[in-house]
Amino acid sequence: VNVPGQIEALSGSCLQVPCSFNSTSNLTRATYALWKSKQKTIFNSRESVNLYPLKIIGNLGEKNCTTLFPDLNSSYTGDYVLRIENRPFKATAFCHPLQIRVRDSQWSPSLNISGDLEENQSVTVTCSAFTPCPHSPPELTWNLQQHSLGQTEKNPDGTFTTKIQETVILSDAHNGYSISCSAGYPVNGGNKTAKAEVTLSVPYVPRNTRASVSPSSGLVSAGSRVELSCCSRAWPPPSFTWFRISRHGGANVSVGSVYTFNATFYCVAANRLGHSRSSVIHVGLRGK
Repeated sequence: VNVPGQIEALSGSCLQVPCSFNSTSNLTRATYALWKSKQKTIFNSRESVNLYPLKIIGNLGEKNCTTLFPDLNSSYTGDYVLRIENRPFKATAFCHPLQIRVRDSQWSPSLNISGDLEENQSVTVTCSAFTPCPHSPPELTWNLQQHSLGQTEKNPDGTFTTKIQETVILSDAHNGYSISCSAGYPVNGGNKTAKAEVTLSVPYVPRNTRASVSPSSGLVSAGSRVELSCCSRAWPPPSFTWFRISRHGGANVSVGSVYTFNATFYCVAANRLGHSRSSVIHVGLRGK
């Protein structure tokens, strides 16, 4: 018998247990499945009334014993053993028990971003949630798109996952943007909702680099100081370098004191992605 060794379920919801078995018996004869818990038969597919209202949704004639557990509560937590009867063949899978753990709290969805987090790059954002019962999957919503259609997919182990996806072309505006996704699980009496969030870090080249001078007129008295300021938008944060325009081009004046009567300056903001230059500002000696 092939069943998960352990599987979790949500109280107030249903659980689909993937199940299959191997048999050399003639399955054209009537085949029945029985689930046992604590040495007691809780379900027999031959019977119309059972202790637990389970349902075999797989085709036993095709060795598929997938079972639906509806409306679980904490009393369902425990070990279960499957028995297959195809007279005269009978077999009980004592060596392959199923352990069900019923929890009161819902699972948080997971957020995954595939692709390089860089400006002008296309990335795929996926929000996924564990889906114990594909007949009643969680509803996924997020702030990327108002109405996203969730897709429930079967995993290699027979369990299910519900996903929503969106392709985004990144810009500098996405840096620091928080993507949030909520998973609402339908349960008796309403929904149980959990949320996941991830904040994007999108590197981009410096831009909007501006230089300013104080006083704003750029005119100062002899012997006084003038304050030059440079600002820029960039990520990672940029470094700044000041230059004075001379006959030989831009001279770096970022280090040490600068003495001048009349000069024109500009600043350059740079990070690992590139650099950006400001417009020029003029500083002059009052009365000159």
